[in-house]
Amino acid sequence: MQRSGRGRGAQALAAATAAKDAAANAFYEMDQAQRYVGGRVMIFADLDRDGASRTQAQFAALTEAADAAASAYIAIVDAHDLNDPNRTPAEYDAAERAFATVIGRLVEATARFNDCAERITPQLARLEASLDRLAARLTAAREVVAAAEAAIAAARTAGMDPSGPEEDLAPARESLARVGSQGLGGLGLTGALDVAERARETAERARDAALELPQLAGNIQRSLVAVRTRVEVVAGRLGPVESAMSQLRRRYSTACWQDLKDVPATLRAAVARARERLAEAEAYTGRHEWRAAQQAVTSARTELTAADRRAGQVTGRLADLDAAAKDPAKPAEAARFAVRDAQRLATVQPGGPAPGHVRMLDTLIARLDSAGKGLTGPHPDYWAYLSELEAIKTVAADVVARIRSERAGH
Repeated sequence: MQRSGRGRGAQALAAATAAKDAAANAFYEMDQAQRYVGGRVMIFADLDRDGASRTQAQFAALTEAADAAASAYIAIVDAHDLNDPNRTPAEYDAAERAFATVIGRLVEATARFNDCAERITPQLARLEASLDRLAARLTAAREVVAAAEAAIAAARTAGMDPSGPEEDLAPARESLARVGSQGLGGLGLTGALDVAERARETAERARDAALELPQLAGNIQRSLVAVRTRVEVVAGRLGPVESAMSQLRRRYSTACWQDLKDVPATLRAAVARARERLAEAEAYTGRHEWRAAQQAVTSARTELTAADRRAGQVTGRLADLDAAAKDPAKPAEAARFAVRDAQRLATVQPGGPAPGHVRMLDTLIARLDSAGKGLTGPHPDYWAYLSELEAIKTVAADVVARIRSERAGH
C-alpha cells in the first residue's frame, strides 16, 4: 500500500508538473502575442490615428482580459508549490486542475490577440506600402531645403539681406524636424505626407526668393531711377493743373469744377509723400533690405499714379468744357448717333422692336431734346450737359447689349 501510495503521488506530481509546464508555455505564447499585437497597433495608430481608434479600443479590452488571465496564472503558481515534498496526491490533482483551467484562459487570450492581428494586417500592409511615398517625399523636401539654405548663404555672402527667405524657410525646417525626430509626429501617414509636401513647397518659395535677391536688387535700383523721374514729371504738372483750375473758375460755373477744387493740394501732397517713400527706399537699399525697399518704391509709384490721374481729370475737364462751349452740338450729335444706332438695331429684331426697348429709346430721345436747355446765362453748366449726354450714350449701349443678348438667346 505504501509503494502504491508513493506511485499515486508520483503520477499526480508528474501530471501537475506537466500542467504547470503547459501553463507556462501558454503564458509565454500569450505574452508574445500581446507584445506583437501591441506593436502592430502602435504602428497602426502612428500611420492612421483615426482609422486605428477602434482597433485601439479592441486591443485595450483584450489586454484587460489577458492581464486578468496572467494574474490568475501567477496566483496559481504561487498557490501550488510542486517542489514541496509534503504535498498530497489530492493537492497535486487540484494543482493540475487549476493549471488546466488557466491554460484555457491563456490560450483563449492568445487566440483573440492573433485574430486582432489578422484583422489589421491588410490595412497595415496598405499603410506600410505608402511609407515608401513618404520617404520619397521627405527626401525631396530635404533636398529643396538644402538648396534654399545654399541660396540664402550665397545671398548673404554677396552682401544681400536674406532674412525674408530665411524666415520663410523656418517652418519647413521645423516641420521636417518634427516628422523626422518623432516618427510621424502624431500626424498619421496622410498628415505626414501633407507636411512633407507643404515643406517642399515652402522651401521652393524660399529658395526662389533667395535666388531672386540679386535680380531684385537690380530691379529696385532701376525702379528708383524711373520713379524719381516720374516724381519730377508729376510735380511738373502742378503748374498746368493750377492754370487749368484758374481757367475753370474764371470761365465756368462752380458746378463744372467743384469736385476738382482739391486737386492741386492733393497733387502737392502726393508728390511729397512719393518723395518720402523714395527716401525710405534708398535707406532700405543702403541696408540691403530689398523687400522693404520694393514696398516703399511700390508705395511711391501708387501715390504718383493716383496724383497723375487726378491731374488728368483737371486738364481733361477743361478740354472737354472748352470743346462743348465752342460747339455744343457736336457732343449732342455723338449721343444722338448712339441712340439712332440702337433704334436701327431694335427695328430689325425678329417680330419687330420690343416695346420695352422702344420706350427706353423714346425716353432717350426726349432727354436729348432737353439736354441743351440748361445752357443759358453767362456761365452755362456745360459739365451737367456733357454728363447727361454721356449717361444717354451709356443707356443706349445697354439697350444694344440687351438686344444682342436676346437675339443670342433665340
